[in-house]
Amino acid sequence: MSDQLRPRASLRTAVVWEVLKDALDRRVKATGRDTLDVLDTGGGTGNFAVPVARLGHRVTVVDPSPNALFALERRAAEDGVAERVSGVQGDVLGLFDVVERGSYDAVLCHGVLEYVDDPAEGVRNAVDALRPSGALSLLAAGLGGAVMARALAGHFTEARHALSDPAGRWGDGDPVPRRFSADQLTELVVAAGMEVGAVHGVRVFADLVPGGLVDTEPGAVEALLKLEAAVAELPSFHAVATQLHVLGEKHT
Repeated sequence: MSDQLRPRASLRTAVVWEVLKDALDRRVKATGRDTLDVLDTGGGTGNFAVPVARLGHRVTVVDPSPNALFALERRAAEDGVAERVSGVQGDVLGLFDVVERGSYDAVLCHGVLEYVDDPAEGVRNAVDALRPSGALSLLAAGLGGAVMARALAGHFTEARHALSDPAGRWGDGDPVPRRFSADQLTELVVAAGMEVGAVHGVRVFADLVPGGLVDTEPGAVEALLKLEAAVAELPSFHAVATQLHVLGEKHT
């Protein structure tokens, strides 16, 4: 994955990428097909879509931004996977206006639920796009990580406000419309008819470590990546993760 050549990018994506790649490998073995059909809702410029296509899979990206889709097309061409990546303008709540139900082996829903009016409907649509025994990769902003970040920045009132706010926002200036706990995300997945395969905390420490340390200290990036991987599956660290990743599995 080319993003892993860039320290900050790798810290944002490494845990999710490893979980996703493993899930796709399992789907390849289960289906007996080397090429899967993958849907990336809100996939933007292809941070995950292009690397997935490099694995040999066909990826459809649904995103509301024409500029992002244009950048996706250019990026896919530069990486030599243009024939395996297609973009279509739309969003997860109107998903079946642009794609067919039950047509995909895996669906990515990353950084979407924070911004839609009805997260439950968004998850249901993502699940309904799956074939039997498909996999859902769900990534959303974590409540605890925001509380921790505001507190460490000295904004204690905002941190306390986020704890009591129904949407997990720290104030009117908060750019994120909604955040979730691990329980909330897993409940959405289960309510949509899927089993929860795994829950991971993402960027538990990465957003709290001074950038100068990561960028200049020899071996710091690799050590931090290993630390993030070590704590990702531990429930005690989910409560302070900047993002939460849930892997759902659809069974017939």
